[in-house]
Amino acid sequence: MMAGRSFKVYVPCDAAAISVGAADVAATIRREAYRRKIDLEIIRNGSRGMLWLEPLVEVEAGSGRMAYGPVADGDVASLFDADFLSGGSHTLAHGMTEEIAYFAMQERITFARCGVIDPLSLADFEAHGGLVGLRKALAMTPSAVVETVTASGLRGRGGAGFPTGIKWKTALEQLDDEKYICCNADEGDSGTFADRMLMEGDPFSLLEGMVIAARAVCASTGYIYLRSEYPHAIKTMRCAVDIWREANLLGENIEGSGTNFNIHIRVGAGAYICGEESAMLESLEGKRGEVKVKPPIPAISGLYGKPTIVNNVLTLATAPFILAKGAVHYKNFGIGRSRGTQPFQLAGDIARGGLVEKAFGVTLRELVDDFGGGTRSGKPIRAVQAGGPLGAYIPTRDFDLEMDYEALAKAGAMLGHGGVVVFNDTVNMARQARFAMEFCEIESCGKCTPCRIGAVRGKETIDKIIAGDNRTENLEILDDLCDLMTEVSLCAMGGLTPMPVQSAVRNFPEDFGG
Repeated sequence: MMAGRSFKVYVPCDAAAISVGAADVAATIRREAYRRKIDLEIIRNGSRGMLWLEPLVEVEAGSGRMAYGPVADGDVASLFDADFLSGGSHTLAHGMTEEIAYFAMQERITFARCGVIDPLSLADFEAHGGLVGLRKALAMTPSAVVETVTASGLRGRGGAGFPTGIKWKTALEQLDDEKYICCNADEGDSGTFADRMLMEGDPFSLLEGMVIAARAVCASTGYIYLRSEYPHAIKTMRCAVDIWREANLLGENIEGSGTNFNIHIRVGAGAYICGEESAMLESLEGKRGEVKVKPPIPAISGLYGKPTIVNNVLTLATAPFILAKGAVHYKNFGIGRSRGTQPFQLAGDIARGGLVEKAFGVTLRELVDDFGGGTRSGKPIRAVQAGGPLGAYIPTRDFDLEMDYEALAKAGAMLGHGGVVVFNDTVNMARQARFAMEFCEIESCGKCTPCRIGAVRGKETIDKIIAGDNRTENLEILDDLCDLMTEVSLCAMGGLTPMPVQSAVRNFPEDFGG
């Protein structure tokens, strides 16, 4: 090592990294450096998304960062012995972080800064392109901001895929004196963690997107509805909001633009149904989280009866890139009506679980095999569930399916929030179908009969099928019940529960006695 030289070491503060010992590793590195009289700075960055390598320790090495992982407490001394601070060779070394194949094959837009910067350093954020989009938006008219977002083709990343620009235009056209921007950070789908990763690793990008949205629709108040199961994200977002207020990026007359906008953090209480926009707004008003009948849509009459934009974390955090780089640049990514990139989250029995941001059009096979590396257990893959607990089960024969909104819908599946959960050949698909009905039974708000009662009857019917009781007749009953729930449920909770059930029956009939 070079005498007198100061080193920078990055150890993630992301919840996934902390869960496998990142905080202990950071403390051990600090102690070992003190013992060896080495001057170093430890920066607690977000995760790069390569979760199978966490805790991933990075060292700044002139031309980039060298990656070492997964690092345990007991590895720290040997890393120092191997001169890892200068990029020394070690069994845990992976070379330059951005040259790791898993990372190098991605197109990072929404997550460009995640894992790169100190999440709560405004200077670091600006040095890596932050605030460019906001300052452009503040110099534009609201309608020009809306037109830019519309032209980019950005669609909601929370599940429905509704065009963001159309939603913003609808709210802008309302003449009410009070409007709201509500960020839906109630990330409850199984196998999803992108919202959490972004809020913990690049929280300012979300705030920037919310202020841009406020400028676009002339809103003055914003809320981030954050799930209670994310304590690290809650703490980080609260700190981020305080920092922005102090920097005059929130509050009155933001940077002299005439825009007045404040953001407040609200913590949910663990109800899955509050991921549905109208139930979330009810919860924000202090009421029971319950779905409301539409119309009117929130963009016309939402929070407290005022025009309200409800967007997902990833949707809002992508807006700054579009304003900074232009609509055409963003639209050049993706295929068909699915423009830009999607952060896919690989989970379940998978060798290399983590976050993969790719342009729409990447195939399921590429995600699971090329990025994910197959199963962690070594067993054959039987199915993947895409789109959360209400998404379809896709068999391996359909893995060449392109991951975009239209292709998935045509195949009887959905993109949802981009979650991809891998199941090996030990899975029983009849029991997975039963789980979907049971999940709906537990999480339903109870307002509509098809969801509240249908889920219970669905679970009971699948129990009969599993037990071998009049299988043919009960399969017909189950199919009729699924059609009813799909057609007349008030929201996607009951309306989409049949998707995993019917896909399991259709693609894996042998598990239902077929």
